[in-house]
Amino acid sequence: MATVAAPMTTEELLALPDDGMERWLIAGELRERPMTVRNRFHSRAMICVGTELELWRRQQSPPRGQVLGGEVGVRLGRDPDTTVGVDVVYVSADVIVRQTQETTLIDGVPTLAVEILLPKDTFKVIHERISAYLSAGVPLVWVVHPYDRTVTVYRPGTEPDLFTSHHELSGEPHLPGFRVPVVRFFE
Repeated sequence: MATVAAPMTTEELLALPDDGMERWLIAGELRERPMTVRNRFHSRAMICVGTELELWRRQQSPPRGQVLGGEVGVRLGRDPDTTVGVDVVYVSADVIVRQTQETTLIDGVPTLAVEILLPKDTFKVIHERISAYLSAGVPLVWVVHPYDRTVTVYRPGTEPDLFTSHHELSGEPHLPGFRVPVVRFFE
């Protein structure tokens, strides 16, 4: 008789060795792939997206959320756990105030999750992450393609919208007043 392994927890994920593998949990199931060195296109897009979001955040009235980047760990759900690394996130003030000093992860659902594509990213991996974000209740997901210079916007219950470098991107209603020409993500 075959035994079924119990879902992995975030604590078990964090206890795994730092051995050059990128790891995340989707509904308690471990996903992993070899870590790669980020490239300049990915890196530049991450800085540009983060800068635009931070400039917007500083114009908001307190209490403000936080813009975080660089594969920030986010626990999207528990029992079973879904914990992922995200390139850039905006986390509302409501989620930030619930964080403790005991963990470096964000425990809660961000308002915005931004994935910046790498050449090795497969449709399956990106689709699984987008599905995990939307299932967890993330209201706004941007997939930034630095090579095509496009942004695909995902929202729960709607078809994705594609924006090219000739368009303006809005964060409404989740990021009130956020508007930016897409080209700025790639300058």
